[in-house]
Amino acid sequence: MLQRQRLKGLSMALALALVVAACGGDDDDDDATSTGGDGGGDTEETTDFTACQVTDTGGVDDRSFNETAYKGLTDAADELGFEPSVLESQSESDYDAHITTFVDQGCDLIITIGFLLGGATATAAEANPDQNFAIVDYDFSAEAGDAADEFDNVAELTFSTDQAAFLAGYVAAAMSESGKVGTFGGINIPTVTIFMNGFQAGIEYYNEENDGNVELLGWDAADPDGGLFTGDFEDQAKGRSTTEQLLDQGADIIMPVAGPVGLGSIEAVDAAGGDAKLIWVDTDGCVSVEESCGLFLTSVMKNMDVAVHDTTVAAAEGDFQAGLYTGTLENGGVGIAPFHDFDDSVPQEVKDKVAELQEQIIAGDLETTPAG
Repeated sequence: MLQRQRLKGLSMALALALVVAACGGDDDDDDATSTGGDGGGDTEETTDFTACQVTDTGGVDDRSFNETAYKGLTDAADELGFEPSVLESQSESDYDAHITTFVDQGCDLIITIGFLLGGATATAAEANPDQNFAIVDYDFSAEAGDAADEFDNVAELTFSTDQAAFLAGYVAAAMSESGKVGTFGGINIPTVTIFMNGFQAGIEYYNEENDGNVELLGWDAADPDGGLFTGDFEDQAKGRSTTEQLLDQGADIIMPVAGPVGLGSIEAVDAAGGDAKLIWVDTDGCVSVEESCGLFLTSVMKNMDVAVHDTTVAAAEGDFQAGLYTGTLENGGVGIAPFHDFDDSVPQEVKDKVAELQEQIIAGDLETTPAG
């Protein structure tokens, strides 16, 4: 039986730092292997260890999901002194081929990025029991039951993003002037809807505690098939049109959960010229899309870079641990970003409440999924 255990290296200090802070393109080379990113190419090689990454669609410059995970690889490469390799998937048909390429190259650790790579990773892990893998956003026991016990060569890096999204939902409800906030996803899969569920739960909690009536557009956990989705993680035009739809319905704060599709949301809010705000996901939008920081009320951060970095370093040091890691508010695996340009606009009582809610979630006293 596979021993499920937490990844080492994510500290409570990071979680607390996040709360303190919160309270105060397309690729032309389809199958080309990129190396070095983020300065990794300037690092003198000091180890024979190799780590290789297969992205989901969207590429390592998506300013969100893939880019955050890739940063973890390049951070580890800079620290350890090896040259990382990445294959950027253009479609789901690339997954198996890219993983096979890295198996054939003899990569010591192959990291696959995204829920949709679960099947291809499972196939490769079963066929290559001596090959170490890590996958972001996939829990084999949740998706495949007892079959997960076969994979003692895969580290599963998952994240309780509903916890951080709950906090963002509370803030959005508190800050909405229209009484309507919106969200939409790229594809209707669990790693997307977990954000939307937490967001809804936070809004509902705000309404209960403050006798409010803030409405969420684009998602209702009681009717998941009726949620608003663009159908992919690439088409920014769909992100713009979907955001325009929500703006037209009166939403003044919108959370796109769609990777680079969310860049279309920025275009829509800019073009509207009003007071609408966005909530970014996966990474701090004021860092990844710095030029649009003035639109981001906050961000729901999934610290994949830390998890990928720590897994890679552990593998290089001979301490690879298969099994399940879950990033939470408690261990710093998830969190909300600072309010940045809106710090003076968010009332202190809301900031204090966010800190209080975080402690309640960590203590297990708050449910972060919708009651319905």
